[in-house]
Amino acid sequence: MNKSPKRRFITGFDGLRTLGVIGVIMYHLNPNVFSGGYLGVPIFFLISGYLITDHFFNTVDYGGSFSLSNFYVKRIKRLYPGMLFVLLASGAYIVMFLKGLLYHLDQIFVTNVLNVYNWWQIFNGQSYFERFANNESPFTHLWTLSIEGQFYIVWPILLILFAKYGVKKSRIFGFAMILSIASAIWMAILFKPGVDPSRIYYGTDTRLFSILLGCGLALIWPAEKLKSGLKKNDKLKLNLVGLLSFALMILMIFTIKDSDPFLYRGGMFIFSITTCIFIGVVAHPDSFWNGVLSNKVFHYIGTRSYGLYLYQFPVMIFFESKFRNIADHPILYPVIEVILIVLVTEFSFRFVEQPLAHAKWSDVKKFFRTSTAVQRVLALVIAVICLTGSYGVVKAVSAPKPNVNHSALANKITKNEKATKAKKQKAIENLKKAKSEQKNATGKMSSADYARYKKAAKSHPVNTEFEKYGLSQIDLQRLKDVPLTAVGDSVMADGSDNFLKLFDDKKVIIDAAVSRQMGASVDLLQNYKDQGVLAPNVMIGLGTNGPFNMDQVGQIMQLVGPQRHVYWINVHVPTRPWEKTVNGVLSEATKKYKNLTIIDWNTYSQGHTDWFYDDDVHPNPDGSMYYTSFVAKEILKSLDKK
Repeated sequence: MNKSPKRRFITGFDGLRTLGVIGVIMYHLNPNVFSGGYLGVPIFFLISGYLITDHFFNTVDYGGSFSLSNFYVKRIKRLYPGMLFVLLASGAYIVMFLKGLLYHLDQIFVTNVLNVYNWWQIFNGQSYFERFANNESPFTHLWTLSIEGQFYIVWPILLILFAKYGVKKSRIFGFAMILSIASAIWMAILFKPGVDPSRIYYGTDTRLFSILLGCGLALIWPAEKLKSGLKKNDKLKLNLVGLLSFALMILMIFTIKDSDPFLYRGGMFIFSITTCIFIGVVAHPDSFWNGVLSNKVFHYIGTRSYGLYLYQFPVMIFFESKFRNIADHPILYPVIEVILIVLVTEFSFRFVEQPLAHAKWSDVKKFFRTSTAVQRVLALVIAVICLTGSYGVVKAVSAPKPNVNHSALANKITKNEKATKAKKQKAIENLKKAKSEQKNATGKMSSADYARYKKAAKSHPVNTEFEKYGLSQIDLQRLKDVPLTAVGDSVMADGSDNFLKLFDDKKVIIDAAVSRQMGASVDLLQNYKDQGVLAPNVMIGLGTNGPFNMDQVGQIMQLVGPQRHVYWINVHVPTRPWEKTVNGVLSEATKKYKNLTIIDWNTYSQGHTDWFYDDDVHPNPDGSMYYTSFVAKEILKSLDKK
């Protein structure tokens, strides 16, 4: 007989789940609102670690037997209906409307079912932060399910072994904390500024600390042993700790960007510890915070947080594939997407997840005898969706690798990044040797220079393929003498091969990478400045992957200094709500900084959808010629005005 006390249902955890899922959804919709909304994921990890460990010891501490098979069956019935339905429903949509996403659908399906999808993403170079190029996937966010699945498989087995061999809780706590700290240190070690951090973002080894902190909390703060009746002073202290930890959580959710080095060098660990403390406060029966986080709205969202998390990305990707002008409707479209996410989640919760979570074989027979016409129609609709999705999974086995659009773009960017990396290092070495010669060179043209370029244009023409894009042969000769250091994101990476043709690749540094944002770029520019190779002309191409503010622009301008001139390419990113924000900040910045010139790619490219890949952000081969030629022309115009 199981003598363990009845498990307390901690209503405030619904509020925590609400905070977590809203943060993640807002981050995916617009990181300008919740720049740290992705931190909702550690909240889920911590709650899972706490509840599973607490449930185990609440059973065995009172002489009960923890049934591993029963635990696994409950987990499967709780998690798999929603997971399978989001995979199959998305597969059905892909078969019907987005056949280009069929490639790898079979592998995505199998690795999710086996709870190893996060490692598949790592080994296949999937970026969490780049929703362009090769990463327009409705399944990007499912990595969290695999980490939780791995935890559900391994941790209960370890706990059973610990209990069997009489390992004290203090030692289990120590074991969990050592692994947690090691995981956080490993994350910091693997982080490299300027490099896409998706490997450490997805990795079980680098994200384990959040779950283990939750496990540790359950060992020293078990829910069933927490009693009400605290003294007034103790209750005040408890709630004050709750206030401070909650305030720090909210501050970090609103301020820490996904590209911030601090995040990976202890920031996420600090957030997890802070959240762990707050979970401990909410779990106490005398906590004021449990009441704050307990209401009908939070209960509704909390009970559906799993589904809201599952369906958010498919809805966003599928919606944005049909409605590309997101920048023109920065409020309306996100509102529509949220409504669609809620409706799809409610449908899944009522007619898929809940029925299957509590279903028995007898219910199947009963359904055919007693179901209404409406219920049968709904069952038929769900069956058709699942069969269509299953057809998509099977068809994906033989689906050819796409050779156009995003795949071609991804291949080009990868090729360009490898080429520029090698040439960049040679350029740095050359610039260090010729530092004294480069000191006063800006690229401004004298009369003697003009005569020299005119003569060379006739005798040794270069890059003639660019002439039809508005660059004269004299311009093309002159560009070879313009010193330049360029830092940018995937749009610049897309055009880096052309930039290295136009400028002298032995003297020019082009440093562009997928998903790059402002934080990493500051470090890169500082590094070039420290090496003494930061050119008199600095070209910036940032803003595709997220917004920035005037202070961040000021940080770049201060680093570069007033003696250098900055050429900032504004963004053409109509599929993201921050296009106008980024371009507005840059326009305003020109009033403050005399050595800042904005290259208005956005206006120049308006109406030229034929210049872009299907994402309407990255220039295709012909568009890249227009992009790089326009940028080069604008730099030369600016030099002539000095």
